[in-house]
Amino acid sequence: MSNFEHSRIINFKTGIDYADNGIVSKRVMEKPAGNLTLFAFDKGQRLSEHSAPFDAMVQVLEGTADIHINKNSHELNEGETIIMPANIPHAVFATERFKMLLTMIKE
Repeated sequence: MSNFEHSRIINFKTGIDYADNGIVSKRVMEKPAGNLTLFAFDKGQRLSEHSAPFDAMVQVLEGTADIHINKNSHELNEGETIIMPANIPHAVFATERFKMLLTMIKE
């Protein structure tokens, strides 16, 4: 399942829009081995601390975010990437509006 057409050029920064006071997500690709999902966070929005059974990589496409991994804070800016390991608590906070691509590897 995908919200994007195959064999078309995709610009991730313009492929998703912000929502006032909200978080928007859009699935790029979903396969048994993993998923690619775009997110757009309005300033001040957050994903509360949680863990997942799979490794996940966050690529910041625009703006700035505070990514907490195992209680350690990491400020990421446009063009920066961080890997969140499986089964380790993590959280996301939008210090300003930001967009990210989340890649989750299941196998």
